[in-house]
Amino acid sequence: MTTAPAELPPPAPGRLRLLSYNVRSLRDDRRALVRVIRACAPDLVCVQESPRYWRPEGQAGRLARRTGTVILAGGGRAAAGPLLLGRPGIRVAAVHDRLLPKTRGLHARGFATALVDLPGAAPFTVTSCHLSLDADERRRQFDLLAGQLRHAELGVIAGDFNEHPDGPGWRSLAGRLQDGHVVAPWGGEMTSVPENPYQRLDAVFATPGIEVLACGVPHGLPGVTGADLRAATDHLPVLAVLQLPPG
Repeated sequence: MTTAPAELPPPAPGRLRLLSYNVRSLRDDRRALVRVIRACAPDLVCVQESPRYWRPEGQAGRLARRTGTVILAGGGRAAAGPLLLGRPGIRVAAVHDRLLPKTRGLHARGFATALVDLPGAAPFTVTSCHLSLDADERRRQFDLLAGQLRHAELGVIAGDFNEHPDGPGWRSLAGRLQDGHVVAPWGGEMTSVPENPYQRLDAVFATPGIEVLACGVPHGLPGVTGADLRAATDHLPVLAVLQLPPG
């Protein structure tokens, strides 16, 4: 396990913290989950497995309020689980959520995507995704992710890809985008399972033109405890610090 440095790159114009986190339908310790998210102090949160069936909008809203964020896109049935949260004041110029073609007998999947404007920075898209456990369906979903980038020159894709970095879909995406932890490794690498991290399923990717300053599992970040990481859900979060070019 890698220990994160005590400090991340400091705030600056056009700089943001993005957190990607599979929350397993909020079935685990919600207080621990909230503490982890708040300690990471993200500007944007790409959530996977937001509740889809039992009052999903209300549950997403409560998660947003408890973490000091607001809902930007996705959630519940709108994107079949992926959800985008952001700190108050972030401007969303457009929402481009997408439900994906569904294979009989498998879970519905989707993308939560927003076009975001930060003061002084170029507009960019951010997409939260949670890809299929089925290899054939997952490869098709990897191919569809590129379409979520068409709304702006700059974009970020983050999520639970249910594939290892040596998989064909991951390799294809990493051939076009920057794999954040490879470009600027920080903190931990493995994201599953929290009790014994041994595989990397979760990641943050960015288009060329966005500078990745740091990216990884926030082990050792002030306020993020091992006990909370183990209790919050069945994945570890990925925190990235990204620098956007001026608008």
